[in-house]
Amino acid sequence: MDSGSLGKVSATPEALALLAEIIADHGPVLFHQSGGCCDGSSPMCYQRGELMIGDNDVKLGEIGDTPVYISASQYEAWKHTDLTIDVVKGRGGMFSLDNGREKRFLTRSTICAVPPPYSGD
Repeated sequence: MDSGSLGKVSATPEALALLAEIIADHGPVLFHQSGGCCDGSSPMCYQRGELMIGDNDVKLGEIGDTPVYISASQYEAWKHTDLTIDVVKGRGGMFSLDNGREKRFLTRSTICAVPPPYSGD
């Protein structure tokens, strides 16, 4: 975990396998935890460079070499949880690279006692 990461995300073996498949097809990717209405709370998977990470995005951690981000406002709602990226049957979000594979990423959460400090940097 790098110094800019909160270390609040992990992945199941199934998610790591799907992630490896997507990276083999598309090259390096990143996740951004969605909070939107269209895709619920699905983790969206993008080719690096396709989604601009902004000053208001929080790096939750990394799955292997794949960074996982969330918006600062979403982080405020989820800061008392640790997230696990998993895979279930179904279609991914419209713009997410898992779409069309009949498997999609899903975020599961576990409540933790104390969230790590986030300074907004």
